[in-house]
Amino acid sequence: MKDAIHQRISYTAPNGKQYNIRKDGKVATLIVRPRGWHLDEKHVLIDGEVTSGSLFDFALYFFHNAKKSVEIGIGPYFYLPKMESHLEARLWNDVFNLSQDYIGMPRGTIRGTCLIETIMAAFEMEEFIYELRDHSSGLNCGRWDYIFSVIKKLRQNPKFVLPDRSDVSMTTPFMDAYVRLLIKTCHKRGVHAMGGMAAQIPIKNNEAANKAAMDKVYNDKLREVRAGHDGTWVAHPDLVTLALKVFNEHMPQPNQLHIRRDDVHVTAYDLLNTHVQGGKITEAGIRANVSVSLIYMEAWLRGAGCVPIHNLMEDAATAEISRSQLWQWAKHGAKTDQGVTVTPQYLAKVLD
Repeated sequence: MKDAIHQRISYTAPNGKQYNIRKDGKVATLIVRPRGWHLDEKHVLIDGEVTSGSLFDFALYFFHNAKKSVEIGIGPYFYLPKMESHLEARLWNDVFNLSQDYIGMPRGTIRGTCLIETIMAAFEMEEFIYELRDHSSGLNCGRWDYIFSVIKKLRQNPKFVLPDRSDVSMTTPFMDAYVRLLIKTCHKRGVHAMGGMAAQIPIKNNEAANKAAMDKVYNDKLREVRAGHDGTWVAHPDLVTLALKVFNEHMPQPNQLHIRRDDVHVTAYDLLNTHVQGGKITEAGIRANVSVSLIYMEAWLRGAGCVPIHNLMEDAATAEISRSQLWQWAKHGAKTDQGVTVTPQYLAKVLD
């Protein structure tokens, strides 16, 4: 990242192909994602104690790159993951203030975007923006981790058993409510509301399948821009053009802060309404979850954290959904659409 900010980064691939940073100024803006507050940096001790992974990641990047990033026309921008409470956002704000003071940088130079990817955070969106008020870029819908968080937090309650992962879409009541509340909250406070990541990726050598996947991405981005989002995520560089086209057509201006969404009234019940109209648990869904969990864990163990599986980009969050759904179904003895009860023994058989 230091090489990127100092614009001297290059890479030679095993096949001899060389990659260098563009010299025309059209370089992607780095938004750096430190680890979540729950993670440690076990390789570094301070006064005999293991260091916080969050502070380690932030400090190294900020110390070496903050001033240079301003010099090249951007700034020290951070993407803050995994938080469940506004008190964690307050801690980041304290870190930002201390760090800016330490290197003699004006307060407010740092910008932080909070990922709202836990069910707890959805209840404290205003508080997150308030705590980071001098540094807030806005909030981002971390849709896959959010689904995982709902399963994890409510795992003991049989009322919250979800159907097949493919049935839990952005139009599912609890997901739709979370998105609408996020946009309304951000625009009320004058910060950006960022959309989520469509998991589809380009499919080579199968035109029909590729068109179906791209149509899904297109419709996903269209729904987001019409809802009032100011920007979005994609899972693959080739999808940037598609997402830009949709947003440029429906959002010709830089953002949609003027769309206040005063029509939105989201209650606590709405955020917890996990009923999925027509949603089912199927053998195909179970097999897909087992397959993704297994293939992803194999990839993780050889150092790949983001892998295409069954034409979707799978990461730790989607693997966690797959794994935790299997646990949830077995825990509560859920029945498939064929009337088969999901048990640990049944899942072990599928795994074999």
